[in-house]
Parts: sequence; C-alpha cells; structure tokens
Amino acid sequence: MPIILRLYLRAVRLRKTSLLILALAFIAGSATLAYALEPSTFGSWFNALYWVLTTMATVGYGDYFAKTAAGKTFTIFLYIFGIGLLSLIIGKIVDSVADIHRQREAGKLMYQGKDHVIVINWSKKAHYAIEEILSYSSGAGVVLIDESDKHPLPDRHEVHFVSGDPSADEVLERANLRGARAAIIFSDARIDEPALVDGKTLLIASSIERIAPDIHTTAEISQDKHIANFRHVKVNEFVLSHDAVSRLAVRSALQQGNSEIFNQLLSRQHGDDIYEIPVRPDWRTYGDAFQALLREGATLLSDRGDLTINRKLNVPIPKEARLFAVTDEATYRAISAGKR
Repeated sequence: MPIILRLYLRAVRLRKTSLLILALAFIAGSATLAYALEPSTFGSWFNALYWVLTTMATVGYGDYFAKTAAGKTFTIFLYIFGIGLLSLIIGKIVDSVADIHRQREAGKLMYQGKDHVIVINWSKKAHYAIEEILSYSSGAGVVLIDESDKHPLPDRHEVHFVSGDPSADEVLERANLRGARAAIIFSDARIDEPALVDGKTLLIASSIERIAPDIHTTAEISQDKHIANFRHVKVNEFVLSHDAVSRLAVRSALQQGNSEIFNQLLSRQHGDDIYEIPVRPDWRTYGDAFQALLREGATLLSDRGDLTINRKLNVPIPKEARLFAVTDEATYRAISAGKR
C-alpha cells in the first residue's frame, strides 16, 4: 500500500482536535518547505503560505507557481495529500455540525442561556404555553423537558429540548435550572391515575426546590385535594386541570360574551392584556393611581390578587404593593417609560 494512502487512512481515524493540529502543522511545514525549495519564487514565507493555501483549496490563482523540478514534485505531493487533508477537515466540520443537530433533536445538549422559562412534560397544553411565552417576546428563552427521545418542536429554534426524567438532577442541570426565571410543571399526560399524576408532579417539584429553591414554580394538578401533599414543597402557584376550561364554558353558556373577555386576558396575542405597573412616588392612594392610569389609557385592576381596590380608592398604597392594570402593549410601554 502506498505510503501516502496509509498516511491518509491514519488521518481519517484521528479525532477532530488531533486532525486540526495535524492540518496546521502540515500547512506550516509545507509553506516552510516551499520557501526553502524556491526562495526566489515566493520572496517570503508568507507568500509561500499563501500559495500552499490556494493550492490546497484548488483555487490556483497562478500568481505564484513552482519553477524547479523539486518545487514541482512537491506541488504534486501537495495536490495528492494536501487537498485530501483539507477535504477530510471539511468533512469533519460538516459531520460535527450534523452531530450537534442530532444531539439537539435528541435533547442531549445543555442549555447555556439564562432567565429562561422551563416547561416540563410535553402535551397540547405545554405547546400552547410555549406559544404564549414566545408571544411575549420572540427572543424569550424556553427549555422543554420531556421523557420522549425526539424534539417535539424541531422547527422552533427558540425552544431548547432536554430529554430525560424531569425529576432527575442531571436532567434539570442540563436545562440550567439554576439560571432559569420560572418553571411550569404540566401533568404527565401518559399517566391516567390522578393520584399518580400529582405524585409525579410532587416529585418533580421536590427536585426543583432542592436544586433551585428560589425559582418561581407553577404546577398543574388534577385534583385540588392533593394540594395538601405539597405543604413541604415550595410551589408558588397551582393550576387545576380542566378547571379554567369548565368555568369558561359555564360563563359562555350563562353569560354570553363573557368568555371572550377572559380569552383576551389569558392570551397576549389578542386584545388588551394585564401588565404590572410601577408605583409612582406621587401616588398616595389607590384613587390617585386609578385616575392617573385612566387618563393615560389604562384601567387599574388589582393590587396583587386583590380585585377590590376600586372600592377603597381612599386607602393609601402600601409599600409592598404590586399594581396590575389592563391596557395594550403600546400604552404599557409608554406608561413604563413615563412618556404619558
């Protein structure tokens, strides 16, 4: 077997880092040898390096070319081995890109971003939740954790997929739980028994609290009586499965048009939405805030979960208040920027 072919086959078996080092050494050595063989042709080592690269890349501008027999013999060697080596490197690069894509599809890559929202357990509800998160901001970071072995939304590059058991520390670490802003646990649709579904949610919530105790966690549960089981685990908010849908259906039947209001408030993609409004220093009472926001095109709705503030407009606004108002995005941005 010719020595060049043996060298090439050995290069194929090298790892990517070793192959890159070999290629750089080969290019530098070839430039040095070319300049040593024909110093008058190239004039400088850099010109020889330029010639080696154009030859290996099969560009061949013709501004430099070997003139001696030794130089031409070396050129033939460069054609055979150098071009093959460059092709091998390009093939390795393409293979690396394809491998990264395969790992992304399989959910094996670690998420490197921060301030993202982690959505746990894939389902239609999780799909709608992800779309809603992305509607807030197209650049919002979303990490989906599920036990399936294939990315359920391969065309949504904003969504990073992590495959594995969401109660496992290694899987949560791969989702960069410590750097996340919030986690949403949806019920596992593959389990039929309500007690088992909520039991798995409890297990996941426990793992989240152990790794990142300060993260805001929202959990879907199938039965409200199971909330008591979470008393030793930090879950900021619970959402009952099918509860909201049932209530909207009743309101639609008994108070026609009522459900449309809730549908708009539940999705930022349609109509006005609920925004948190920063408390201004000149607002002493809820009435001050109510009147000021009304003039600017927003309606004060609540202080945290208190929806009764329109009946206590003379009450002073407490220091810990968090005010929410109904308005559109443009008005909210103008209010936040103090332009109105």
